[in-house]
Amino acid sequence: QVQLVESGGGLVQPGGSLRLSCAASGATLSIGAMTWYRQAPGKERELVAWISSAGDSTNYADSVKGRFTISRDNAKKTTYLQMNNLRPEDSSIYLCKGLIADFAGRSSVYWGQGTQVTVSS
Repeated sequence: QVQLVESGGGLVQPGGSLRLSCAASGATLSIGAMTWYRQAPGKERELVAWISSAGDSTNYADSVKGRFTISRDNAKKTTYLQMNNLRPEDSSIYLCKGLIADFAGRSSVYWGQGTQVTVSS
């Protein structure tokens, strides 16, 4: 019953902005570090951004530094990716991944289903 669901993708003009959300649902005891990945057709999956469980540490791929910001709201069980100054090469399916413990004491890695981001004029 635990799952991650991404939202916020869409079609945007170059230079535009989008905010992606990754919401955890179900009976979660705790949520650890969260990571955003992206995967374009014919390309390997790329780590985009990472954030620690408390939100006090982050890291980014060089290609998105200064343009993307990862954040989280643990009360809402949601992780965000604010994407500014988008470029066509940012077009991809964006996926979130996280380590989640349920109330049975089981910790597992979960992946969202992905949300499509298309940057085009």
